[in-house]
Parts: sequence; structure tokens; C-alpha cells
Amino acid sequence: QLFTDGITNKLVACYTDEGMADAVLVRVYGRKTELFVDRETELRNFQVLRAHGCAPDLYCAFQNGLCYQFLPGIALGPDHVRDPHIFRLVAQEMARVHAIHANGSLPKPILWYKLHKYLTLVKTDLSPKVSNPSLQQDVPSLEMLEHELAWMKETLSQLGSPIVLCHNDLLCKNIIYDGTRERVHFIDYEYTGYNYQAFDIGNHFNEFAGVKEVDYRLYPSKETQLQWLHSYLQAYKQLTQGASGMAVSEEELEALYVQVNKFSLASHFLWACWGLIQDKYSTIDFNFLRYAKLRFKQYFKMKPVVTALQISK
Repeated sequence: QLFTDGITNKLVACYTDEGMADAVLVRVYGRKTELFVDRETELRNFQVLRAHGCAPDLYCAFQNGLCYQFLPGIALGPDHVRDPHIFRLVAQEMARVHAIHANGSLPKPILWYKLHKYLTLVKTDLSPKVSNPSLQQDVPSLEMLEHELAWMKETLSQLGSPIVLCHNDLLCKNIIYDGTRERVHFIDYEYTGYNYQAFDIGNHFNEFAGVKEVDYRLYPSKETQLQWLHSYLQAYKQLTQGASGMAVSEEELEALYVQVNKFSLASHFLWACWGLIQDKYSTIDFNFLRYAKLRFKQYFKMKPVVTALQISK
């Protein structure tokens, strides 16, 4: 059975049992994805997550793909992620991943490296020898992108968001809800790595808007975010400080809310650049250029809104 949800790779389930009880998944990497996915790091992260009960069994890796355990359940859609029952499970699972310790070393956040890398790819590959009019419209100039990246690095790195092991790509379809066990699992670790806690959450909130038909009116309201963040902080504190029932203070909640919404800008910027690169190389039937333009548009729309948010001293 071919799964068509992915826009980076091809995914096939192979099974003999009609109920798919014996299914294994085979994932074949998309064309040129090695430009923005480090496959060795992905494998390492897969194994780390597996060791902590946060990933399926990995059976083998081959040159252009992986074979791993099929997790029963449904891939979430935009309706599920706003359902309080399910979003609490998502918040708790994210806390579980974030609580995986880095073996004593304090890693650098992957964000700035990734953004610089993508922007360099955009620059080298897309500096049009022949000007491409469809690209010029709604895509900021390279100078402007450089400027925005410098501004983000300056602003966001000072917010004090902790560096934790992040999934970095929690769109709805990368979350599998197993109703019989009342648990969610995250799949696809291509972008997993140490990053700002607030980036992972802000990126997930951006994904409430969907991928195929993007609608930013679905971005979670402040009220929904605070409920989500409360579940997350409770679980995270319990896992990292071992103190069950530790109260989550209003200040902590408000501070995380501000960090998350500011970091959501970096998520828009990252996936917009990614879309420009995919537009050039991917053979998958998806309008990557349109997607990139949407993300840039949302970035500039939200920038003044989130810049105004302040963490109360």
C-alpha cells in the first residue's frame, strides 16, 4: 500500500495480513533530499528516540531509504490537533522527546546552521541566470532574506529558550494517534536534532494550518495555546525535575507562550526556504513554490504581531 501523505519521500507498507498486523514500512528518500537532510544524523536520532520508547523499531537502512515497524493508529488531521483530548497527548509526547538528555554535553541549536544552509542553497541554486518572473513575485529578495535572518538570530537567541532534542517537523501527518492505547507517536525524524524548545512548539502550532490547503485562520488561539502549553510544562517538569504535581506558574506559562509565538517566525522562514529548494529538485507532485510564498507571506504578516509580545519581567 502506497501512502501519499508525504511530500518529501515515498512510503510503502508491505504486509500479508489484511489487518496489517505484520506490516513493515519502507521509506524511499525523495530526489536531492540529501541537500537538506543529513541521513546519518537521522539514523542516529532514530536510534536515540527508539531507545527512549519514542520511535518504532528500525529494521534496516539502505542507501536511499529505511525499513521500520508500522505503528497502528491514524495520522492526525487539522481537526484532531485542536481536540483537547488529543492535543494533551501530543503535548505530553513532545515533553517526553524534549526530556531526552544530551549525555552531559550542551549541544548547539541546529536552527541557525539550518537556516544559513538553506539560504545558501537558495542563493546558489536560485540566483536566476534568466530571471524567473513567477519567483520574483511574493518572494523576498536575497538581501531582504539575509537581513531577516540576521534580525531573527539577534532577537530569538536572546529569549532564553532551552536547547532540547526536538522533532522539528511536527505537522499533523507526522503524529500517529493510537486510540486503543491512548498514546500518540511521532514519526519521520529527518529534521530531528537539538534545537530551541520554543521552536519545536511554535513549528507545531504553525502546522495547525495544514499543508495541502494552508489556512492560517486555524492557527491556535491564545486560549488553546495556553491549555496546550500547560499540559506540556506539567509533563516536562515532571520528566526533567522528577517532581510530580509541581504547579505550573502563570509566569512560566506566559513566558513560554511569548517564546513560542516569536519562534514560530523562524519556522515560517525555514519552510519557505525549504519550499524554494524543493521546488527546484523534487519530483513529487506538490506546488512547493506556492507553499514557499504562503510561508513568506505569513512570516511578514506575523512579524509585527509577535515582535510586540513581551515577557513580563
